[in-house]
Amino acid sequence: MVAERLEAAWLRVDTVEAAVLKAGITRSFETGLAAYIGVRDIAAEQLELGRSVVIDAVNGVEPARKMWRDLSESWGATRYIVDVTCSDLEVHRKRVDSRTEQTPPLPSPTWDEVVHREYQPWGEPVLSVDGTSSPEQNVRRILEYCSATVR
Repeated sequence: MVAERLEAAWLRVDTVEAAVLKAGITRSFETGLAAYIGVRDIAAEQLELGRSVVIDAVNGVEPARKMWRDLSESWGATRYIVDVTCSDLEVHRKRVDSRTEQTPPLPSPTWDEVVHREYQPWGEPVLSVDGTSSPEQNVRRILEYCSATVR
């Protein structure tokens, strides 16, 4: 919804990793890394064309975050960071456990994987939105953040 409202390309790391798996490559750290690199390269092409991009990725660790920071700096593109959380642990678990496969053959994460995923605190300003709020409310907050913030 955000990319559509911003008239931006929406690039999902999971979509690219699923394509790698469909090609018959066994899932590994490298397939995930290839997906991040693929999305980065596609984003660079879109930026070269003068288009905005919304990158949909977990970005739990600094190396992933640095990739996007370097990309935006190399193109002189403004970067907005949105961190989506879920403040209600019970709701979060129920959502994770009831997910259907969004990008087969890439499996949706299990609750155990979500809880134990490496996540480093952000060292730069971010907008945090809570998944317990309505999607419309979160989209509005994100669009306000993008229009009010200049970095």
